[in-house]
Order: sequence, then C-alpha cells, then structure tokens
Amino acid sequence: MLRAEFARWRIAIALLAISGVMLFGFRLVEPLNGSALDASTQFEAPAQNIEGFARAIAPWDWQFPRDYGAHPDFQTEWWYYTGNLTTADERRFGFQFTIFRRALAAADAAATSSEFRSEQLYMAHFTLSDIAGGAFHHEQRFARGGAGLAGAVSAPRYRVWLEDWQVSAENAAATQTRIQAASEDFAINLALRQLKAPALQGDRGLSAKSGEPGNASYYYSLSRLQADGSIRLGGETFAVSGLAWMDHEFSTSALGTDAQGWDWFGLIFDDGSELMVGQIRLTAGGIEPAFDGLLIAADGSSRQLAAADIAISARDTWRSPHSGALYPAGWHIAISGADGFEIEVKPLLADQELHGGGIVYWEGAVRVSGGKSGYGYAELTGYVGSMQSRF
Repeated sequence: MLRAEFARWRIAIALLAISGVMLFGFRLVEPLNGSALDASTQFEAPAQNIEGFARAIAPWDWQFPRDYGAHPDFQTEWWYYTGNLTTADERRFGFQFTIFRRALAAADAAATSSEFRSEQLYMAHFTLSDIAGGAFHHEQRFARGGAGLAGAVSAPRYRVWLEDWQVSAENAAATQTRIQAASEDFAINLALRQLKAPALQGDRGLSAKSGEPGNASYYYSLSRLQADGSIRLGGETFAVSGLAWMDHEFSTSALGTDAQGWDWFGLIFDDGSELMVGQIRLTAGGIEPAFDGLLIAADGSSRQLAAADIAISARDTWRSPHSGALYPAGWHIAISGADGFEIEVKPLLADQELHGGGIVYWEGAVRVSGGKSGYGYAELTGYVGSMQSRF
C-alpha cells in the first residue's frame, strides 16, 4: 500500500514541474527515468508563485549547526556534495550527491488526514564517475516531504534524506557526517569530516545572481571535507579516500531573463586552499557582472572575488553523443590580485553529462594544473537550450 501510494505521488511531483536548479540560484531537474511525460511540458509550466516566501535581501545571521538544516521560509533549497576519491592503488572516482527541496506554496494547505500531505517536494541526483573504466553512472529520485519519505532537519542532529539516500550527522556539531546512497549498479558509503569551517559566499553569505534585489541566494560552502569509505560498482567494492566539497544554498529567486546558462567550478588545491568561481553567460553574449567567487586560504580565511577578478576561457570542446550539445572541455582560469594565479582545468572524463530529461547538463570531476594543482568539480548548463522560462 505504501509503495503504491508513493508511486502515485512520484507521478504527481513530475506533473507539478519541480523547477529547482542548483547553484547560481538553482540546480537541475530532470523527469523521472522512463517517464512518458513531455519534458517541455514539465519545464515550461507557469512560474511558481513566490508570494509569502522570504527573499534573500540582506546578509544572513549564520548559526551552525542550525543552518545545516532546512529553511522552509524560502522556496528553493539544496545540499550539494561532490568529491574526488582514489583507492590504495590510485584508481580514481568522482561522485555527486545532491538533494533539492522545492516548496509549492509558502504554507501547507488545509489540514488533511493524509500522512502524505506536504507542500515540500524533494529530488536527489546521484552520480559516479569511473575514471579508469571510462564510464559515467547517474540516477535520480523524487518524493514528497510527507510520510517521512524525504526531508531535512538540523535537530536533534543534521540529516537530509530522500528514501534511503541520505546525509546524516555523526556528531552533535555536524562536523562529521555520512553519505549513503545506492542504486542497482553503484553505491557510496562515505564518512566526511570537516577540515575547515563554513566559508560564506558573496557578501557574508548573500550571493547575488543579478542586479535585481532579492535575485540572490544564501550560500555557504564546506570547501574541504576528508572523505573515507567505500564505493560499490557492479559486483566490486572499493575502499576509497579523498577530498569532497559541499554547497548549501536557499533562496526565493530566479535567473534573469537574459541568462543563457552558467559555468561553475569548485576546486580543491594541493596547497590547502580552495576556489569557487563561475560565470553566468547571457543570451546576447557577455557575462553577468553581479556574480562573484571566493578564494579560501589554507588557514580558512577567504577573499571575495568580483567578476572582474575572474577570467575563464575555454581551451577545448566536447560534443555529447547523447544530446548533441557542444560543451567546453578544458579551461584557463586566471585570478587577479596579490594572491592571484593562473590554472588549467581539464575534465577527468569527457562524458559526464546528465541526460535523458528536460534539462540536460554536464557535471563532472576535473583536474587542476599550472599555478596550483589539485582536483575539483565543474558544472555546465545552458548548452542544450536556454535556461530562460525554465523555472
């Protein structure tokens, strides 16, 4: 009975056109695997009503571990983890695990006896990049926030979950967490330990996406997490370790109507520093000047980077055999200032495209060389159609 009821809710969720897209105010939503729903119907539905939701206007009063949890006064929220892992014999993997929350209304509708009643919708993306095997695996799930199927809390301890996919705190301060996610063909079980305090993006955590007030998110990063655990791929299980990155954002906003898409990078360097940079590409050409970046020093101090401090140029391209999209496939990134540097960023695997849904995007593990060395993740959107009127 529970599974049958849940299946009906999965269909309803897709029809309601979840439109959250993370980073730069959002990340991405695709329809259910195997769904017969038309993707354009899903993503070109009328915009959600934002009346009654809080907006990201002024810097946030951050308190941890409270702010690891959900912020239901805002319409959209996501918890985003990526990492680069290796085995003892240097076999390399990348992973992405993201849970998104989207509210349909600012408050629940009239009380009902149904335990499934909730205005909160959740979606999860889970990917594994097998670098040596040259394969990219990805899966997604949807659920209502009712009946314990999905949710996010900070008390008594931080936990965000969708069915049995979850991130959960292993201590009261939530500085030690565990990711557990499994599909039929691949799985991860990773213990994460914070090596640095949360880094606030933008103006004390207020990250602008355009010049319009409120068109922003509250955004912090855990830019260096020690990751240890296991990966299951097919019939094999691998002990792995490495470094991971976590982004958490919440907002009630949308990209401007002149936004085509974006390129985002979260990079972890061997010298103990980290870098978040990106660019919102405009439909008429050029870059949105409001969005910025953050350079985090080895000691945890940080410098906000204005768009003028960041220069990103593509070095190569890759055409997807799935969508036909032509993506950049290598970048030169220059950071200006007294602590500036220049680096080369290259994908560890060409095909790391999440495809088969309404919004297709590339998100994958990358290697860094040049003025700094290390690994990280990149996200590329808007290469299969514009992001306009999508959410």
